Amino acid sequence: MKILGIDPGMAIVGYCIIDYNGKDTELLHSGAIRTSKEKRESQRLLEIYNDMSVLIEKYKPDCCSIEKLFFFRNQTTVMPVAHARGVILTALEKYNIPIYEYTPMEVKMVLTGYGRANKKEVERMVKLSLNKNDLPKLDDTVDSIAIAICHTRSSDFTNLI
Repeated sequence: MKILGIDPGMAIVGYCIIDYNGKDTELLHSGAIRTSKEKRESQRLLEIYNDMSVLIEKYKPDCCSIEKLFFFRNQTTVMPVAHARGVILTALEKYNIPIYEYTPMEVKMVLTGYGRANKKEVERMVKLSLNKNDLPKLDDTVDSIAIAICHTRSSDFTNLI
């Protein structure tokens, strides 16, 4: 099963495609959609939507695991992130991709057993899950992988098998 993992944002959308066969997890592709702060918000949102559509058409994921917004300390960034998340969800709906949402705390709990784990602890568990020594450099991309792996271990996923 191909899972599209997404860490939404306005400036950077981290994404990955993993393949999970019920036992092993393989990272097929990962990267980031980056938008320029020089452009209008509407232009950036269209860019995210278009790039997300290209990814979906190219990799044809069976489902998507995306970070859920539930609390934001920085009130100046919450709205743009929510808007970006909205266009991502719209693209997923357009292609009838089932959507599963997880909070950062849920992802950390599933991967490390501790909901307040730090970035390094999550990275370590992602490496172990993928049986890799190296991960992409961008935190947003690593977060998208963690979100996708979280889905393989959730009750929503195990009920599908």
